[in-house]
Amino acid sequence: MIMSPHLKNLVVRYSALEECRPDIQRAFDLLAAAFQNNQKLLLCGNGGSAADSEHWAAEMLKGFAHSRPLSSSMRRGLPLETAVRLQWALPVIPLTGFPALATAFGNDVGPEYVFAQLLLALGKAGDVLGALSTSGNSANVCRAAEVARARSLPVLAMTGAAGGKLRELADVCICVPATQTPHIQEFHLPVYHCLSLMLEEAFAANYQ
Repeated sequence: MIMSPHLKNLVVRYSALEECRPDIQRAFDLLAAAFQNNQKLLLCGNGGSAADSEHWAAEMLKGFAHSRPLSSSMRRGLPLETAVRLQWALPVIPLTGFPALATAFGNDVGPEYVFAQLLLALGKAGDVLGALSTSGNSANVCRAAEVARARSLPVLAMTGAAGGKLRELADVCICVPATQTPHIQEFHLPVYHCLSLMLEEAFAANYQ
Protein backbone atom coordinates (compact mmCIF):
# COMPACT_ATOMS: atom_id res chain seq x y z
CA MET A 1 0.00 0.00 0.00
CA ILE A 2 1.28 3.46 -0.93
CA MET A 3 1.51 5.72 2.10
CA SER A 4 -0.49 8.92 1.94
CA PRO A 5 1.78 11.96 1.56
CA HIS A 6 -0.07 13.50 4.51
CA LEU A 7 0.71 10.52 6.71
CA LYS A 8 4.30 10.46 5.48
CA ASN A 9 4.65 14.15 6.28
CA LEU A 10 3.16 13.60 9.74
CA VAL A 11 5.74 11.01 10.75
CA VAL A 12 8.54 13.13 9.28
CA ARG A 13 7.48 16.11 11.39
CA TYR A 14 6.64 14.01 14.47
CA SER A 15 9.02 11.06 14.32
CA ALA A 16 7.69 9.66 17.61
CA LEU A 17 4.40 8.96 15.84
CA GLU A 18 6.03 6.43 13.51
CA GLU A 19 4.89 3.66 15.86
CA CYS A 20 1.30 4.88 15.48
CA ARG A 21 1.42 4.98 11.67
CA PRO A 22 -0.33 1.60 11.12
CA ASP A 23 -3.14 2.55 13.50
CA ILE A 24 -3.55 5.97 11.88
CA GLN A 25 -3.87 4.23 8.52
CA ARG A 26 -6.45 1.85 10.01
CA ALA A 27 -8.34 4.84 11.41
CA PHE A 28 -8.43 6.42 7.96
CA ASP A 29 -9.65 3.17 6.40
CA LEU A 30 -12.39 2.86 9.03
CA LEU A 31 -13.59 6.44 8.57
CA ALA A 32 -13.36 6.39 4.78
CA ALA A 33 -15.46 3.23 4.63
CA ALA A 34 -18.07 4.73 6.95
CA PHE A 35 -18.34 8.00 5.02
CA GLN A 36 -18.48 6.11 1.71
CA ASN A 37 -21.53 4.27 3.10
CA ASN A 38 -23.23 7.53 4.16
CA GLN A 39 -22.48 6.94 7.84
CA LYS A 40 -21.26 9.58 10.27
CA LEU A 41 -18.62 10.14 12.94
CA LEU A 42 -19.69 10.99 16.49
CA LEU A 43 -17.01 12.45 18.76
CA CYS A 44 -16.67 12.69 22.52
CA GLY A 45 -14.11 13.65 25.13
CA ASN A 46 -13.63 15.73 28.28
CA GLY A 47 -11.82 19.02 28.88
CA GLY A 48 -9.09 19.43 26.29
CA SER A 49 -10.37 16.32 24.52
CA ALA A 50 -13.83 17.93 24.34
CA ALA A 51 -12.19 20.93 22.68
CA ASP A 52 -10.38 18.55 20.33
CA SER A 53 -13.72 16.90 19.49
CA GLU A 54 -15.16 20.26 18.50
CA HIS A 55 -11.97 21.22 16.65
CA TRP A 56 -11.86 17.98 14.68
CA ALA A 57 -15.53 18.27 13.76
CA ALA A 58 -14.93 21.80 12.47
CA GLU A 59 -12.19 20.59 10.13
CA MET A 60 -14.53 17.99 8.66
CA LEU A 61 -17.67 20.11 8.34
CA LYS A 62 -16.11 22.69 6.01
CA GLY A 63 -13.07 23.17 3.83
CA PHE A 64 -9.81 22.46 5.65
CA ALA A 65 -6.76 22.62 3.38
CA HIS A 66 -8.85 23.19 0.27
CA SER A 67 -12.08 24.89 -0.68
CA ARG A 68 -14.97 22.48 -1.09
CA PRO A 69 -17.37 23.88 -3.69
CA LEU A 70 -20.67 22.10 -4.12
CA SER A 71 -21.07 19.84 -7.13
CA SER A 72 -23.67 20.77 -9.72
CA SER A 73 -26.04 18.14 -8.33
CA MET A 74 -25.68 19.54 -4.80
CA ARG A 75 -26.39 23.05 -6.07
CA ARG A 76 -29.65 21.99 -7.65
CA GLY A 77 -32.59 23.90 -6.19
CA LEU A 78 -30.42 26.34 -4.23
CA PRO A 79 -30.29 30.08 -4.92
CA LEU A 80 -27.03 30.85 -6.71
CA GLU A 81 -25.86 33.22 -3.95
CA THR A 82 -26.26 30.41 -1.41
CA ALA A 83 -24.92 27.63 -3.62
CA VAL A 84 -21.60 29.36 -4.30
CA ARG A 85 -20.99 29.94 -0.59
CA LEU A 86 -21.80 26.52 0.82
CA GLN A 87 -19.24 23.71 0.94
CA TRP A 88 -19.50 19.93 0.87
CA ALA A 89 -18.86 18.34 4.23
CA LEU A 90 -18.19 15.03 5.93
CA PRO A 91 -20.91 14.26 8.52
CA VAL A 92 -19.48 14.64 12.02
CA ILE A 93 -21.33 15.35 15.28
CA PRO A 94 -19.43 16.35 18.43
CA LEU A 95 -21.42 14.93 21.33
CA THR A 96 -19.88 17.67 23.46
CA GLY A 97 -22.20 20.23 21.88
CA PHE A 98 -25.45 19.54 23.75
CA PRO A 99 -25.20 21.58 26.99
CA ALA A 100 -28.91 21.54 27.82
CA LEU A 101 -29.14 17.76 27.46
CA ALA A 102 -25.80 17.24 29.23
CA THR A 103 -26.82 19.27 32.27
CA ALA A 104 -30.34 17.84 32.44
CA PHE A 105 -29.32 14.21 32.01
CA GLY A 106 -26.25 14.67 34.18
CA ASN A 107 -28.44 16.05 36.97
CA ASP A 108 -31.32 13.59 36.59
CA VAL A 109 -29.37 10.40 35.88
CA GLY A 110 -25.62 10.95 36.12
CA PRO A 111 -22.89 12.69 34.11
CA GLU A 112 -21.15 9.37 33.47
CA TYR A 113 -23.95 8.43 31.08
CA VAL A 114 -24.40 11.65 29.06
CA PHE A 115 -22.34 10.59 26.03
CA ALA A 116 -23.89 7.11 26.16
CA GLN A 117 -27.38 8.62 26.04
CA LEU A 118 -26.48 10.86 23.12
CA LEU A 119 -24.91 7.98 21.24
CA LEU A 120 -27.99 5.84 21.82
CA ALA A 121 -30.17 8.65 20.46
CA LEU A 122 -28.06 9.75 17.49
CA GLY A 123 -25.90 6.77 16.52
CA LYS A 124 -26.87 4.17 13.95
CA ALA A 125 -25.20 0.84 13.18
CA GLY A 126 -22.21 1.53 10.95
CA ASP A 127 -21.57 5.02 12.29
CA VAL A 128 -18.21 5.48 14.04
CA LEU A 129 -17.65 6.65 17.61
CA GLY A 130 -14.52 8.75 17.97
CA ALA A 131 -13.54 8.43 21.63
CA LEU A 132 -10.83 10.83 22.84
CA SER A 133 -9.33 10.30 26.28
CA THR A 134 -5.75 11.00 27.32
CA SER A 135 -5.90 8.32 30.02
CA GLY A 136 -8.15 5.95 28.10
CA ASN A 137 -10.17 5.56 31.28
CA SER A 138 -12.66 8.46 31.19
CA ALA A 139 -15.84 6.89 32.58
CA ASN A 140 -18.30 8.79 30.37
CA VAL A 141 -16.26 8.09 27.23
CA CYS A 142 -15.98 4.39 28.09
CA ARG A 143 -19.75 4.20 28.70
CA ALA A 144 -20.32 5.60 25.23
CA ALA A 145 -17.91 3.04 23.80
CA GLU A 146 -19.86 0.26 25.53
CA VAL A 147 -23.08 1.46 23.89
CA ALA A 148 -21.31 1.74 20.53
CA ARG A 149 -20.15 -1.87 20.68
CA ALA A 150 -23.61 -3.05 21.71
CA ARG A 151 -25.19 -1.14 18.80
CA SER A 152 -22.65 -2.16 16.10
CA LEU A 153 -20.85 1.16 15.86
CA PRO A 154 -17.08 0.68 15.46
CA VAL A 155 -14.99 2.61 17.98
CA LEU A 156 -11.97 4.72 17.04
CA ALA A 157 -10.09 5.72 20.18
CA MET A 158 -7.28 8.21 20.69
CA THR A 159 -5.42 7.85 23.98
CA GLY A 160 -2.01 8.13 25.57
CA ALA A 161 0.58 5.37 25.55
CA ALA A 162 -1.20 3.16 28.08
CA GLY A 163 -4.48 2.98 26.18
CA GLY A 164 -6.48 2.33 29.34
CA LYS A 165 -9.90 0.68 29.18
CA LEU A 166 -10.58 2.19 25.77
CA ARG A 167 -7.88 0.03 24.19
CA GLU A 168 -10.04 -3.02 24.89
CA LEU A 169 -13.25 -1.34 23.76
CA ALA A 170 -11.89 0.09 20.52
CA ASP A 171 -11.74 -1.40 17.05
CA VAL A 172 -8.85 0.96 16.33
CA CYS A 173 -6.87 2.64 19.13
CA ILE A 174 -4.24 5.27 18.37
CA CYS A 175 -2.12 5.24 21.54
CA VAL A 176 0.24 8.17 21.09
CA PRO A 177 3.69 7.80 22.72
CA ALA A 178 3.21 10.11 25.70
CA THR A 179 2.04 9.72 29.28
CA GLN A 180 1.39 13.29 30.46
CA THR A 181 -1.91 14.91 29.50
CA PRO A 182 -0.54 18.01 27.74
CA HIS A 183 1.97 15.96 25.76
CA ILE A 184 -0.72 13.47 24.74
CA GLN A 185 -2.94 16.29 23.52
CA GLU A 186 -0.02 17.79 21.59
CA PHE A 187 0.11 14.52 19.60
CA HIS A 188 -3.65 14.13 19.18
CA LEU A 189 -4.01 17.39 17.27
CA PRO A 190 -1.58 16.58 14.43
CA VAL A 191 -3.06 13.08 14.21
CA TYR A 192 -6.62 14.27 13.62
CA HIS A 193 -5.36 17.03 11.36
CA CYS A 194 -3.63 14.35 9.29
CA LEU A 195 -6.78 12.24 9.16
CA SER A 196 -8.79 15.30 8.11
CA LEU A 197 -6.36 16.03 5.28
CA MET A 198 -6.42 12.41 4.11
CA LEU A 199 -10.21 12.26 4.16
CA GLU A 200 -10.68 15.61 2.46
CA GLU A 201 -8.39 14.51 -0.36
CA ALA A 202 -10.01 11.08 -0.63
CA PHE A 203 -13.54 12.45 -0.98
CA ALA A 204 -12.89 15.52 -3.11
CA ALA A 205 -13.52 13.60 -6.33
CA ASN A 206 -16.97 12.58 -5.10
CA TYR A 207 -18.13 16.19 -5.13
CA GLN A 208 -16.82 17.41 -8.47
